[in-house]
Amino acid sequence: MQFLQMTFDFLKMMEWLRMIRDHIVNSFYMEREDLELSPFNANGGLGKMWQLFGEELDLLIQEMNEALVA
Repeated sequence: MQFLQMTFDFLKMMEWLRMIRDHIVNSFYMEREDLELSPFNANGGLGKMWQLFGEELDLLIQEMNEALVA
């Protein structure tokens, strides 16, 4: 059962990473506040992102901004 939960969490994380990538590609930058906009808010917004990525949230956003804008 734990394996299934880990797989589900991984798939949700990948879904969020794709949404962030698409957002950065279209807007050239992402901030924490953007998580309250569509499509993020329809998927749980900042709270869900924090649940999935925890304290790594801000670092993740920063690294994706740097990698995708460069």
